[in-house]
Amino acid sequence: MGTQRTAVVTGASSGIGAATARALAAEGFRVVCAARRADRVAELAAEIDGLAVTCDVTDATSVAGLAEAAGPVVHVLVNNAGGAFGSDPVEKADPEQWRAMYDVNVLGTLHVTQALLPALRASGDALIVNMGSTAGRIAYEGGGGYTAAKHGTQVLTETLRLELVGEPIRISEIAPGMVRTDEFAMVRFAGDREKADAVYAGVPDPLLAEDVADAVAWVATRPSHVNIDELVIRPRAQAAQHKVHRVN
Repeated sequence: MGTQRTAVVTGASSGIGAATARALAAEGFRVVCAARRADRVAELAAEIDGLAVTCDVTDATSVAGLAEAAGPVVHVLVNNAGGAFGSDPVEKADPEQWRAMYDVNVLGTLHVTQALLPALRASGDALIVNMGSTAGRIAYEGGGGYTAAKHGTQVLTETLRLELVGEPIRISEIAPGMVRTDEFAMVRFAGDREKADAVYAGVPDPLLAEDVADAVAWVATRPSHVNIDELVIRPRAQAAQHKVHRVN
């Protein structure tokens, strides 16, 4: 299929990234699945007839390899790689955790966007979707480093849209609220299952990775003149960061 469109999804080894790769494949895209865990992305790519690329978005050389593997024309880029590390108050926060969060959520997005812009331009009709968060819109206790990083993702997205206006490239941010995935909370709390489970305790029907992936696929299938600047998506049980309905 010479007319098949190509999508690149970072952080595709699990959670929202893997679900997004599947959703875009279902829409007919050839999906380049990028993540650090080679075995996971290889399995996913085989499932959806895509291409697996081992890539660390915080490493410019690794990202250059992703751009080469993706090829000269890319239609959709989903900058999904990200993460939260730790939940200490500012007074006791580990600067290395903050640095790591900025590195993956902001600089990782920068590296991949810079590397793939030539291929996106070459498509003549491209879309960049950056995976933000409701944490990029409001502060909460214990989330200083993550909220700072996700605010960075949001501002990077807004700046890119201003700088690329007039080019055939749409720029969108998806900002999920409470999403229950296999790994996000476990990574944040360094493998502490009790703390991870407490985040979702009593919450009826938090969002799933597939819900966010469905939103990405919807954005990616709008007519080319329609830009979804930002899409905030929360479960019905979550009215705000601090207002979550829980049942006993």
